[in-house]
Formats: sequence, structure tokens, C-alpha cells
Amino acid sequence: MDNSSLEVVVVPPVHELGDDFKVRRALPSRNKRMVGPFVFLDQMGPHVFEPGRGLDVRPHPHINLATVTYLFDGEIMHRDSVGSVQAIRPGEVNWMTAGSGIVHSERTAQEQRAGGSSLAGLQCWVALPQAHEETAPSFVHVGADALPELEGDGARARIIAGSFFGQRSPVPTLSEMFYVDLVLQPGARIDMPAQYSEQAIYVVDGELDLGRDGIFAGGQLLVLKPKTSVTLAARGATPARLMLLGGEPMDGPRFLSWNFVSSSADRIEQAREDWRKQAFPSVPGETEFIPLPETLGKPVRYP
Repeated sequence: MDNSSLEVVVVPPVHELGDDFKVRRALPSRNKRMVGPFVFLDQMGPHVFEPGRGLDVRPHPHINLATVTYLFDGEIMHRDSVGSVQAIRPGEVNWMTAGSGIVHSERTAQEQRAGGSSLAGLQCWVALPQAHEETAPSFVHVGADALPELEGDGARARIIAGSFFGQRSPVPTLSEMFYVDLVLQPGARIDMPAQYSEQAIYVVDGELDLGRDGIFAGGQLLVLKPKTSVTLAARGATPARLMLLGGEPMDGPRFLSWNFVSSSADRIEQAREDWRKQAFPSVPGETEFIPLPETLGKPVRYP
């Protein structure tokens, strides 16, 4: 009999994006495509930029999803085609609803580049329910002080989005989900309830002790079996930082291709053609254009 609480453990590959800036892509993976509405999860850094260097993610499009940016260190300047200009710093949330189509860039601001800067954080894509996929694009920034926090017995949890531990974030999600930044001091323990059908733990730093399931170091995504509760414990002499995430299953499969996610493969083909024709709205103040990759195959169906 299998007594494990885990459905799968994802050890994401490390990709270098230039200047030794590394990301770990935990979702989608060969063994797990989605967890609740989460279809994409990247860990950025930690990285230190030399003076004069910085992050330069040129304008690129999205449809039928929401992007979630959350930092542990550093700062990113977000600009998008609905006119948003917003710096994001540690503990804050940038939630961008692409809906029918949006374009955005992410860069290190000029004033941050002069003396060098550091950067570490996570970026996620959340699929939208079919009824809201073509909603008007929008952007919301929520400061750290506005996010619910729980603290006690060596544990501190910040509810980034959705509802968990009896608290709800003010971030305007469109489906039942949760996204939590949890820090456990050495020796601290906390119970993670089985609140949603699909739940996972991403270990950012330190070591997580899951009892009979083992000990897990940073850079791993632990996907729990449906409706499974676990006790999370920090092991070792340093704190463990964990991201808890998940929600209810989506209302049907999703297709993914490049920066596009949709319940319809035909909708993605339309978005590809719109981008080729430069028919998406532009980002004020930005002039660069990323051509659609020519090697794209058919949209991949998830799950």
C-alpha cells in the first residue's frame, strides 16, 4: 500500500536567459502540466546584475490568462498596453489579467542599473475560467501591507492570492485558488489543510521535512495527492521558504503555445496571427518587437 502524500515531485531544469541569469521552470513539466489553475511557474534567480546591466523582457503578448509576479528581492518595472507603469518590490503583487489580449514588458529601471542590482522571485500564469477568458485586459498592483498575514510558533504566512488558512487576499482572482508565501523558522511546523482538490508546495529555500515522504531541498515542486493534508516542517539550521499553491480543477483542458494559453486551439492560432500582423495593442513608450518564433508547433493540450 502506498502511504505517500505525494502524487509527483518535479525537479525543474535550469535555463539560462543570458548574463548568467537563471530560471527554474516547475510548470509545465513532463510529469505535471497544471495544478488547479496554475499552468506556468518560474523561479527567477537569485541573481546579481553587474553595474549597467539589468532585466530586459521586451514587450510580448498574452491571452486568456492572468500573470502573477511576486519578488523576494530586487525590483522590476512593469509596463503594459492598458497604460500601467508600476514598479514591483518584495512582498507586493502584480496581477495582470490578459483576457482578450494584452502586451507587457518587464525591465530593470534605469536608476537601478547604475550601481548594479539583485533579483529573485517567482512568476506564474493562472488560466482563466472559460466564461472569463475574453474579459477586458486589466492590471492590479497590491502592496505588501494590504495582503493578509498570519504569524506564530515560528511560521509566517502571507496570502498572495485567493483564500487559505482562513484568510482571503484582496487580489481579484476569477476562480477558486490559493497562492501563499510561507516562511518556517528552523524547527517550526504547520499543518497544510486539504482545502482544495489540487494542491502543491514549491520549495524556494531551505529544507522541507514531510515526514514519511522525505526531506526536500530548494528548487522542487511537490504535488500532493487530491484532498491530502500534510504537516510542513523546517529542517536544518536555516529557515525554509515555501510557496503553497493550487485550487480546483479547471473547467476543461487548456492549450498552451509560446505566451498564449486558452481553452481553444483555434483561439491561440488567431492570437499567433494577430501578433505576426502586429495587431495587438502596443505598450506606450516601448518600440521593440519580438517576432513570433518560427519553430512553434501545434498548441499543446493540458492536461
